[in-house]
Amino acid sequence: MKALLVLEDGKFFEGTSFGASGERFGEVVFNTGMTGYQEVLTDPSYKGQIVAMTYPLIGNYGINEEDAESRSIWLEGFVIGELSGITSNWRSKKDLATYLAEHNIIGIQGIDTRSLTKHIRTKGAMKAVISTIDDDIDSLTAKACASPGLEGRDLVSSVTCDTPSILNGLDGPQVVVMDFGVKQSIVNQLRNAGCNVTILPAHASIDEVLERKPGGVLLSNGPGDPDAVQYAVATTRGLLDMGTIPIFGICLGQQILGLALGGKTYKLKFGHHGSNQPVKDLITGKIDITVQNHGFCVDIDSLDKGSIEMTHINLNDNTLEGFEHKDFPAFSVQFHPEAGPGPHDARYLFGRFVDMIKRCER
Repeated sequence: MKALLVLEDGKFFEGTSFGASGERFGEVVFNTGMTGYQEVLTDPSYKGQIVAMTYPLIGNYGINEEDAESRSIWLEGFVIGELSGITSNWRSKKDLATYLAEHNIIGIQGIDTRSLTKHIRTKGAMKAVISTIDDDIDSLTAKACASPGLEGRDLVSSVTCDTPSILNGLDGPQVVVMDFGVKQSIVNQLRNAGCNVTILPAHASIDEVLERKPGGVLLSNGPGDPDAVQYAVATTRGLLDMGTIPIFGICLGQQILGLALGGKTYKLKFGHHGSNQPVKDLITGKIDITVQNHGFCVDIDSLDKGSIEMTHINLNDNTLEGFEHKDFPAFSVQFHPEAGPGPHDARYLFGRFVDMIKRCER
């Protein structure tokens, strides 16, 4: 079936659909990962976005039961160069088109993803629409312009869990995960580090967090504008005021921690999405190749330099990738140390978090 991808500036691409049909809206971004399309599809951080994969052939290893990062697909649409006609992997249970159809997600293939990526890099991420039911470019451009963007929208509320989940049985500390859209790989890495884990909904109050008697709190990844989730900022500020419970922020978690410390965030031109972002650890001088997925960033100049130390920086654009508090047991990174999928360079941060918890418990 013919499908159109139309951006709010009138730029359009014609292709064919796979998965569902109809019309979907979102901010269009590109992901540079060569593998991991199932993890991308199921990452709650992509809520509100249409994702284009820069790697030309997608779907060749199918869909399996192990690699999903959450309970559903969260992105609004999926854009690829070519859908593989062959699914070949011993773990595969179904093909990509079937998977998208089951979750009512529209995919579009057969477009020039290189041209789309270059356009986004030049003009910036923008609102867009994928449609199989309207072929009028002017009509679709107007619809894209009228659709909601990411700024000012609380998308966390739509992806967080409804009730707490408890994963105990290990000898390590109790960690409360604030679920702003947490990836399963983060929970897995905490468990691999020996932690007992309680996952709480994003709206959990400071009292609900303390009721779990946590040794530490992890602020998870998640979608959208951090300024729109002030309830999470307030809970984090309450934890900081106590000054005794270690806090580890990842991706959106870093942005929420930054806001709780009195900082500001801003929207990046086209964001960082992929598994090949070079980050420098300013403490050790080591370069890590990292997995990233964010469209917003903490403004390091908005934070109090007397109490905050910058620990990591992005070598592509010099944006803030990590910081720690000099007086409180709190640190964060903008990238994804769990790396699902991707390089494992930064997984040591989970061990660092556990060590911090153990020091504070003494």
